[in-house]
Amino acid sequence: PLLILLHGAGGSSAGILKRLGAFADEAGLAVLAPDSRGSTWDAIRGDFGADVAFINRALEAVFKTVDVDPERITVGGFSDGASYAISLGLQNGDLFRRVLAFSPGFYVGESTQGKPRFFVSHGTHDEVLPIDRCSRVIVPRLQKGGYEVTFREFDGAHEIPPDVARAGMRWSTGR
Repeated sequence: PLLILLHGAGGSSAGILKRLGAFADEAGLAVLAPDSRGSTWDAIRGDFGADVAFINRALEAVFKTVDVDPERITVGGFSDGASYAISLGLQNGDLFRRVLAFSPGFYVGESTQGKPRFFVSHGTHDEVLPIDRCSRVIVPRLQKGGYEVTFREFDGAHEIPPDVARAGMRWSTGR
């Protein structure tokens, strides 16, 4: 299984790997962690563009060098990376069968393709992206759209507790 792992605003691939890499290894996931072309993912600022093109090129390289199970590809991320992952997952559900979203804020785009499954987690005391305005809005919208959603609230802030990270990574393997 492959996980495309997207960092939050102002973050980096190195930072998200430091935070979640051990949990991905433990779950047996191959990980592609690209850096956004700017300070955060382009669709957050209005439209898909350079970041999607970069991710596509990176995926092409991965598919040439790594034996990836095409039925077990997840796109995921934290904060703005989670928002971008949901957006990409909805529009590319035939490629991304699962979407892993740690503390997302929103998603963009109206067109959808396929029916990916979702794992969403959020801290009840998140002051950066408050749960009431974010995941407690996103999750019901996804469910109303007919998507299967695993939603995990936790007592915490804008973070990914180890047990939530571990659960999300295990869920991403599709087993």
